[in-house]
Amino acid sequence: MAFEYPDDLRYQDTHEYVRLDGEIATIGITEFAIDQLGDIVFLDLSEIGDGVSKGDSFGTIESVKAVEDLKSPVTGTVVERNEDLINSPESIVDDPYGDGWFIKVRVNDPGEVEDGMTASEYSALVEGS
Repeated sequence: MAFEYPDDLRYQDTHEYVRLDGEIATIGITEFAIDQLGDIVFLDLSEIGDGVSKGDSFGTIESVKAVEDLKSPVTGTVVERNEDLINSPESIVDDPYGDGWFIKVRVNDPGEVEDGMTASEYSALVEGS
């Protein structure tokens, strides 16, 4: 199965993505990660107002196979979290790069986003191409 990796995102080797719009970073996980996890049954995310640090956990995602920490690709403050996804975590499969985002963070340093991989670099990492 070929997965989609939008070019306007940056990717982490821990399978989170980040989209920067001004000083707001939208963070979620990739189609590859969702496929590897299987059926998603629970999602726990940082609260609005919480600080997050690059490389540190901002929540957990639980599937029938595993529980995984979610790692922040940026440092900043959570300004929004996806309550709809918390209430229906299985719906992430419908639109992981759109409605399936996890949190939005007001970033301290927008340059941190550039530390992530491009779509082609991430695709090569996970698909070996």
